[in-house]
Amino acid sequence: MLLVMDVGNSNTVLGVYDGTRLLAHWRLTTVRDRTVDEYGVLARNLFSIAAIEARSIDGLIIASVVPPLNGVLEEMARVYLKLKPLFVEPGIKTGMPILYENPQEVGADRIVNGVAAFERFKSAVIVVDFGTATTFDAISSRGEYLGGAIAPGLAISAEALFQRAARLPRVDIRRPPHVIGRNTTHSVQSGLFHGYVSLVSGILSRMREEVGEPARTIGTGGLLVPLEAELRALLDTLDPDLTLEGLRIIYDRNR
Repeated sequence: MLLVMDVGNSNTVLGVYDGTRLLAHWRLTTVRDRTVDEYGVLARNLFSIAAIEARSIDGLIIASVVPPLNGVLEEMARVYLKLKPLFVEPGIKTGMPILYENPQEVGADRIVNGVAAFERFKSAVIVVDFGTATTFDAISSRGEYLGGAIAPGLAISAEALFQRAARLPRVDIRRPPHVIGRNTTHSVQSGLFHGYVSLVSGILSRMREEVGEPARTIGTGGLLVPLEAELRALLDTLDPDLTLEGLRIIYDRNR
């Protein structure tokens, strides 16, 4: 069985595959000062809950945008799983040419998402990943990573508004009854919700023009849920497990 880990700035997502079948997956808060033993015990407990034997894990691949955790996770894998993990980093075989000016600047999760999306559609595709930041990544019909855009994520946009505007309340991120808010809470929710949907729509429209060929669209990430109903009208597909699938594909290409 294969353990895949997507280590993001806010959340760490783990999944266990048996061949191409995702048996179980979990979303945890990324804690930068968690120790090797804490990660090891946590992983084993998750396996136990899902009735997965830790000794049945014979492969591990990690995509991380939090470099300080890489050494901790590598040691955890060695001590608790008796494995040497494969990291998505320069030199790994992804099967995807990177056309960024400096390929090493592209986050591992963005490449992984691109690989999974292209494998699914076999055509030009734009991936939107709703996480701490919201990333837009364009893949050509030849399977080339073209580049993308990075915007502040929905949650940190809301938090920045609350922290920097003394009289504005912290609100739940949800669609308000009307675009024109009749109270402060609904006004803030309208700006966040409808403003973010418009941001996604606008960037997608401009990226499609620059890609220069028909492009499918797919959304993923931990912050899909607040916007899900609107995103279903904007994007062809929503897949919260896209990054996990990309990790599985890349692992198979490096066996």
